[in-house]
Amino acid sequence: MPAPLDGISVLDLSLGPVAGVATMVLADFGADVVRVTPPGGDPFAALANVPAWLRGKRLFEADLHTAAGRERVAEFAAAADVLLTTLPPARAAAWGLGPETLAKANPRLVYCRITGWGPRGPYAAYPAYEGLVAAKSGRMQAFAGLPPREGPAYAAVQVASHAASQSAASGILAALYERESSGLGQTVETSLLQGMLPYDLLAMLRTHLLRRNGEAFATDPMLLAGRGPTLNYHPLPTKDGKWLQMGNLLQHLFDNYVSAVDLAEIYGDPRYEGPPASWDEAVREEFRDRMFRRMLDHTAAEWMETFVENGGVAATQYRSTQAALDDPDLVLNGHVTEQTVPGLGPVRQLGPLAALRETPGVAATPAIMASEAAPWKAPVLRSIGRQAEGGPLAGVTIVEFATVIAAPLGVSILGDLGARVIKVEPVGGDPYRGLGMFGIMASKTNVSKESIALDLKSPEGRQIVEQIISRADIVIHNYRPGVPERLGIGYEQCKALRPEIVYVSVNGYGPDGPGAHRPSTHPIPGAALGGALLQAGGPEVARASTEIPELRSIANTLFRANEANPDPNTSVVVATSTLLALVARRRLGVGQQVFVDMLGANAWANGDDFISYAGKPERPAPGPDLLGLRATYRLYQAAEGWVFLALPQESEFAAFCAAAGAERLLADARFQTAEARTSNDSALAEALSAVLGTRTADEWELVLAPNGIGCVRADGAMPGEFWLDDRHVLENGFVVPVRHARYGDSPRWGTLTRYGRTPEQPGPGCLAGDHTDAILEELGYSGDAVARLRGSSVVWSEPVAPFPEAEA
Repeated sequence: MPAPLDGISVLDLSLGPVAGVATMVLADFGADVVRVTPPGGDPFAALANVPAWLRGKRLFEADLHTAAGRERVAEFAAAADVLLTTLPPARAAAWGLGPETLAKANPRLVYCRITGWGPRGPYAAYPAYEGLVAAKSGRMQAFAGLPPREGPAYAAVQVASHAASQSAASGILAALYERESSGLGQTVETSLLQGMLPYDLLAMLRTHLLRRNGEAFATDPMLLAGRGPTLNYHPLPTKDGKWLQMGNLLQHLFDNYVSAVDLAEIYGDPRYEGPPASWDEAVREEFRDRMFRRMLDHTAAEWMETFVENGGVAATQYRSTQAALDDPDLVLNGHVTEQTVPGLGPVRQLGPLAALRETPGVAATPAIMASEAAPWKAPVLRSIGRQAEGGPLAGVTIVEFATVIAAPLGVSILGDLGARVIKVEPVGGDPYRGLGMFGIMASKTNVSKESIALDLKSPEGRQIVEQIISRADIVIHNYRPGVPERLGIGYEQCKALRPEIVYVSVNGYGPDGPGAHRPSTHPIPGAALGGALLQAGGPEVARASTEIPELRSIANTLFRANEANPDPNTSVVVATSTLLALVARRRLGVGQQVFVDMLGANAWANGDDFISYAGKPERPAPGPDLLGLRATYRLYQAAEGWVFLALPQESEFAAFCAAAGAERLLADARFQTAEARTSNDSALAEALSAVLGTRTADEWELVLAPNGIGCVRADGAMPGEFWLDDRHVLENGFVVPVRHARYGDSPRWGTLTRYGRTPEQPGPGCLAGDHTDAILEELGYSGDAVARLRGSSVVWSEPVAPFPEAEA
């Protein structure tokens, strides 16, 4: 069976790993990728993971500063299916390499552009670095209080880069899918700033509602600050000085944990009735200490053996990304592959993004130099066919059986692209809807969907679901193995109803390793893949202790560091993986099973270090003060406020010194070369601190960032305020107005990609069972039949319960 992208030609006109990872995905699944590099090579080629994001590509050297180089690249583009670039839009247009110019010669070209901040607005010319985007968007401010100092804290896991890479890949795939019908290419745009959108799961909407009626949230137990780790998600010490992370969000998982550690006697005590968040504070703190003392009775290995045997406890050990390369679940599920790279020898690195059973990906061979000849024949231009009436996925129907965040948010990304999404929920709704007040925690994970709530265990409920699946293109679920079959929605059962179905399974560990049946929630891959320890400042944070006050302090740090990014990290992989299978179905006529797991997705999110070879540079860690990675890429205190400085390139350091009036630094032998600056990093940090302490944070940003020098204020708005109020966000439409059944006129997070010809379709969030009657009517049920189904509790709808407005 051919790969999904066999015969697809991709021109990679980019620098660095963000676009490089996107085209790595395409190469792994069959695309022929030619990467254009400048004379002297990619300036990011010293990064440790470069062997991964260059694999499977032919490298072609061209100097775009010359007419001959630009003409050569335009020749390539005239024969390509896809062009991916990180060139700023104005420069691309001036060089004759913009989408409008290239489309004249090749109307089938899918032209994808990744920028730092979006195509317009006051930050459009700011340098495109993860740290700058994280600082400006409030992500670093959200980590304030994590280190033992005042001010914002460095955001260590490169989430914007991961999401932007996946958004570019999925955007290209969606455009290719649509092109199969229309015969036309189009522009696709994404940015690092849009890559931050999946990671604000709550703050923007909550900020909006707080402004409307802050008193309404006074009693919300999920949103009260200063209470330390939740008992469900607690980091816990063990006898041998190691730390385990619990991930038992739902009540039945927490009950499993309590039973497994022999503390079940609490359930005879009325003080422990209900979920832990509802317990009296004194009772909760007493139980926290009991957990600490109990976990110190056994080693980490002994506890993990108990939890695995129990089968229903979500837990893992804190470890580094390098240690994760040996994880049996990652290895057996194909997330670790090895190839010999010239000059490096054996290299262990990321395997393909997901397991597509009929059209699997293959970690492509190491990069080679391309020949001078044009690599592809000119495309055959066929007549224009049917164009999508809506987004690029218009006409696609997805049925979702998924709860909480990782899978549902991934499905929402596809819904934003125009797919019709029918979320099938149990009577009572997705359990995530019950967390927090007014359903706001589940709002983002249910945008651009319809919802029907029914009893899947009843014969009538199964009959309804079978009718829905028989009309669908894709089924996505996050059940553990065996559960879908018991509910009548296993792959073979769905395939019998719809032979060409694309069937996507999303779970914690993947189907082929020892953890296949184990539960997982976001703190598990956060701890298991190294991201949490990196964000905490390094492995020394998870130190051994038996003193309760110190254990509380360590647990607080680990809990804050292990924030929710592993869920959205998985969501963006769900979207890309589903689209790979959808494209395969359209091009090859084959439906199939697809397996996505949280461990594997978070290996990609930590891909800067998920690679091993002799002489590999160590992953830089921010240290316990969480200022940053080095003197030229870190936080500094200004005369007022904090800035994040990003000067990774030689030319950028010189430009900064000139603009800041710090030419003396260039005259200092300790700082004249990159090697010298690295050797004298502490001295350089001290010198830069003195320079940056002479002006306010806002003044430094105004002087430097618009002129392409990486420096932004890092302690401005929190994420909620940034996404609601920032002029740049509003000008780019990165937040859009919708009308929600519960919240009325309200904002929602924007889409991760933009399309030139088939615009994306961001819809409001849905309540559980919002569309039950409409879907049943579409299936042919009469009003009386619907009433009977409601009366027998086969179907259900959540009450609207409008958000209470503040009294005038």
